[in-house]
Amino acid sequence: MSELLVFIIESCIIAAFAALLYAPCALTPLGALQQAGYNGRQLGAWARRKGNMIRSRYALLAMLIALASLVLGLCFTFAGRWAAYIALLPLPLFALLYGFADRRALKVPLVGTKRANRIYALLIAWLFIVSLALVFLGDVIAFYAQNRFVTELRFLLLAAVPLLFVPLLRLANVCEKPFSSRKNKRYLAAAAEKLRAAPCKKIGITGSCGKTSVKNFLGTILSEKYRVLVTPESYNTPLGIARAIEHEDLSQYDYFIAEMGARHAGDIAELCALVHPDHCILTGICPQHVETFSSVEGVIAAKSEIFAGTNEGGFAVIGLDEYTEKLEPSAQNLVKVTVGEHGECCVQDVVCTCEGIRFTLALGILQVELQSKLLGAHNALNIALAAALAFKLGMSKEEIAAGVAKIDYVPHRLQPVCKKGVVILDDAYNANVRGAQAAVEVLRLFPGRKIIVTPGLVELGILQQRENEALGGRLAGLDMVILVGETLVGAIKSGYLDAGGEAEKLTVVPTLQAAQDLLEKELREGDTVLFLNDLPDIYG
Repeated sequence: MSELLVFIIESCIIAAFAALLYAPCALTPLGALQQAGYNGRQLGAWARRKGNMIRSRYALLAMLIALASLVLGLCFTFAGRWAAYIALLPLPLFALLYGFADRRALKVPLVGTKRANRIYALLIAWLFIVSLALVFLGDVIAFYAQNRFVTELRFLLLAAVPLLFVPLLRLANVCEKPFSSRKNKRYLAAAAEKLRAAPCKKIGITGSCGKTSVKNFLGTILSEKYRVLVTPESYNTPLGIARAIEHEDLSQYDYFIAEMGARHAGDIAELCALVHPDHCILTGICPQHVETFSSVEGVIAAKSEIFAGTNEGGFAVIGLDEYTEKLEPSAQNLVKVTVGEHGECCVQDVVCTCEGIRFTLALGILQVELQSKLLGAHNALNIALAAALAFKLGMSKEEIAAGVAKIDYVPHRLQPVCKKGVVILDDAYNANVRGAQAAVEVLRLFPGRKIIVTPGLVELGILQQRENEALGGRLAGLDMVILVGETLVGAIKSGYLDAGGEAEKLTVVPTLQAAQDLLEKELREGDTVLFLNDLPDIYG
């Protein structure tokens, strides 16, 4: 076998060895990429974010491997040509240790979808290519240097690979995207045709807050009289909705309810083109996702796309607020149904306790007394939005009341859990201004010490500083305030102190785990803890 062939085989084996060992170390940014909707720019912003230690950890990994390899290579110079291979031993040692230590780095774990697996395979391929290039480069340097020590340390350049994990992952994502785009296009076209041909009526729900809650409430109420299919959890993207109906026989349902999320102009129009809703609900508008919509006006325009996308003659239920009260869903001759203080439907005499809510629901001239175990006055309005459409679709007030009585907590949205005499208010999926205000008001209803754990509110663009300061002001008077992370806590802390909050009752911790460790020491029976907006890693 020629020396050149031996050299090529050896280089390929070492490069493959390095790629396979390094790949598990990049699972954390892969999980963050998945949380970012496979948006490479957002992954880059996450990696550069103040307080994110991912780049520092990769730099430390590279430095440890380089130093250990250097020491071993120099210590084993007596081994001749084998010294170069001995100097490779720190790579598997530190790569495996890093992978083990980093295995629970994400609060939201990586889901092994086909797309994630394809990106991971492409990442390994790029790691192999880069490692092979570094091996060749080291050999070239050693050849021209004609120095024994340089020859024995020619694989030292492999230590630099961890510094390239995030850029290589973004590159792998770019390479995979054409495949996913073609596949998803066919998948969504099939879903759109299935929905178009379905005999059931379709309902689209959007808004800056309360979409998932209103969707679940409407599904429960309509189920008193009709057969209803509801998109699960927060499946509010085109692919999420397509997956929700993939294995369903839509002819077996009277209504299909789809939650519609949006972060960019045109997102709602795209969802409407998929679902073809016969009726719609706009829950309300607040300064959420201003970061991607640029302004509140951008949010209003984007959410209003649901009116143009709803079939002619359908009902358009609108939650009244300062941004929606002047909206006119006239594009498709929709029947406007307003819900709010001065709307066609409204809630009156709301009584909130730590055990639930009681209120009077006015449906035009009809009134019905309702009660629910849900917490907070905002949930009375959410119920009213669902009940208003159910009423317009032919349900009686008795049927609506029976449905409301069956409404259960929506997971991670002011969901109370009692553990060892401590009430935990799980509001981890609450990330909007109005919801945060409502959650703090609910916390104050409980007896005993009141504690909040929050990283703040995101995606508010230029309003982020102001709204997080306002959030901090609302926390004054609570018995313990635990702020998580570094991204937003400065504004919250400033607002808290300016509102008269006591500095000794405020603690800043780097991670949610650190907050939980602190609570384990501090909690006692009778306490109530609100976990407000436990952000996924891409924002935390």
